[in-house]
Amino acid sequence: MKRDMKQWMKDVVDAPVKRAVPVLSFPAIQLMGITVRELISSSDAQAKGMKMVADRVPTGASVSLMDLSVEAECFGSQIRFSDDEVPTVVGSVVSSLEEVEALSVPAVGAGRTGIYIEAIQKAVDLIQDRPVFAGVIGPFSLAGRLMDVTEAMIYCYEEPEMVAALLDKVTDFLIAYCKAYKEVGANGVVMAEPLAGLLSPALAEEFSAPYVKRVVDAVQDDNFSVVYHNCGNAAIQMIDSILGTGAAMYHFGNAISMKEMLQHIPAGTIAMGNVDPAGQLRNGTPESVRAETLRIMGECCDHPNFVISSGCDIPPMSPWENIDAFFQAVDEFYQKK
Repeated sequence: MKRDMKQWMKDVVDAPVKRAVPVLSFPAIQLMGITVRELISSSDAQAKGMKMVADRVPTGASVSLMDLSVEAECFGSQIRFSDDEVPTVVGSVVSSLEEVEALSVPAVGAGRTGIYIEAIQKAVDLIQDRPVFAGVIGPFSLAGRLMDVTEAMIYCYEEPEMVAALLDKVTDFLIAYCKAYKEVGANGVVMAEPLAGLLSPALAEEFSAPYVKRVVDAVQDDNFSVVYHNCGNAAIQMIDSILGTGAAMYHFGNAISMKEMLQHIPAGTIAMGNVDPAGQLRNGTPESVRAETLRIMGECCDHPNFVISSGCDIPPMSPWENIDAFFQAVDEFYQKK
């Protein structure tokens, strides 16, 4: 469903009570009684799962799977699948400039990208009371998976030409991928660039931000927003280059102080975060989730542009009692105001 996202963002900032926007999709498997493997293999299952989550909890937006293996698989990466964990990339595809130059940019629709695009197309028909965001990986995070995450940092120093050449290719693919989501009705994408969070601010400014900006410049408009996600502990130190990407909204992980981050975000720009998805929503208790949610909201909600969220993707097997406690805490906070 087409939506004026600039107006939606303004309305969110102006609203005294804001709906939470967690990255909540994989725990739909528990509501559906299926496995992660089944969810990632079916556009019907993904769309149905998004709808079930939307019906159960009052999110401000519906966010699709943050599956950071999908795009790498298209480029030839080996993927490890599991019934109860998010898929992961194994090994590397390229390790030299020659291999990068020989690497083909896959067509959008290759691998599971076709399934994920179809899922969003179906989800926007099912969910019309809030924006629907697709999930995509960021340029450096994709390049890092193709080079092997443990080697990517070293290549930035020792093989910068190779890294830049690979980034050019993955950025071209991501632009096409985001445009495909746009064409089927998504209101935007949540772009996960977690690997950039491991870079120094200078390297992030060289190897991440300019490529993210290329994607943003190519796809973002009044009806389609890019939400930039970085869960690294150096995100505050690299905030100038992050803001330079021009993304419409920003989402940060629990490795940083959301209170401190908000001091660097322009007043009219939405920033979201950052309840610990693993430590709290997956492995905490309803009581600890409530306490942490209320703590963060107490520190941050005096900023009208703050929206409470999970710090990253909520893991598949997170107890729904904890997820429900998160939303109950949000309600409790606003009722007391």
